Amino acid sequence: MNAMPNRSLTAGETDSGLRLDRFLATAFPDLSRSRVRDLIKAGQVRNSVGTIVEPDYRVKPAEMFDIVVPEAEPAEPGAESIPLTVLHEDDALIVIDKPAGLVVHPAAGHTSGTLVNALLHHCKDLSGIGGVLRPGIVHRLDKDTTGLIVVAKTDRSHSALAAAFAAKSRGEPGGLERTYLAITSPAPPQTTGTYRTHYGRHPTDRKKFSSKQHRDKGPGDAGKWAVTHWQVECVLHDAALVRFRLETGRTHQIRVHASDHGWPLVGDQTYGHKPRDERLAQVAKDLGRQALHAATLSFEHPVTGARLAFESLLPGDMQRAVDALNV
Repeated sequence: MNAMPNRSLTAGETDSGLRLDRFLATAFPDLSRSRVRDLIKAGQVRNSVGTIVEPDYRVKPAEMFDIVVPEAEPAEPGAESIPLTVLHEDDALIVIDKPAGLVVHPAAGHTSGTLVNALLHHCKDLSGIGGVLRPGIVHRLDKDTTGLIVVAKTDRSHSALAAAFAAKSRGEPGGLERTYLAITSPAPPQTTGTYRTHYGRHPTDRKKFSSKQHRDKGPGDAGKWAVTHWQVECVLHDAALVRFRLETGRTHQIRVHASDHGWPLVGDQTYGHKPRDERLAQVAKDLGRQALHAATLSFEHPVTGARLAFESLLPGDMQRAVDALNV
């Protein structure tokens, strides 16, 4: 190896037969299993015989391993001084109240001015996700969706939070809970309800999603299940303020379920429709975005296990829209 080992570990009797990547990831919880696999493949782990490059190598009793964990490399995106509303921060994670217009992660067309760029400037204690000094994005909000988002600051927290969000997306029970507030037009047909549909890519527009073509198909359909619970908070002029609770976490799930069932979000340029009257049209124009806000977020801390719960009040533009549509 090109560097002196900075971690050593000896296997016990009960470790016999374990995969090397699992053995090391369990012993060093600050390293995710994927990070351990990368270190092994890069030749950063050796035993008394020599370097091991197979993550599925089987551990033997009393076998000693030396591991090199290189310093995290600088992140590719640059740090930028962008104001952030921080609701909570500790060594493992940070919770942000995201404003409208802020893209979460750099991508084509948005290489700067993102939440990641802002966090690289704000966080001075990133330990590195996957060996790179970057914040760990475990879930995203659309550019024009406001509200709560949690970001990991270490490999350990990233692995745990990513697993929690992945389980949520699949509809598995767990401690992660999220609710959203949205303005729809018209109002839903009932005060409360649940949509449980199959879900997948739109059949003709690959940038969109749909539940329509999957709705009545069986388990063999290519779509995945999506479950959305909703409750009307208040009735407005040809509209309503609605609270959504996600049982699964599919991309654009709220926007698609509402639109596919005839009451899309006000201002939604992708899944919405032309406003029915001038009053709604003016509200949508003033908003300039879909009326969707990530209002509450609760989860178990990935390190301490403590229950964390956060709430974000309706942002100013959506509150003005509600006021303008009050009946």
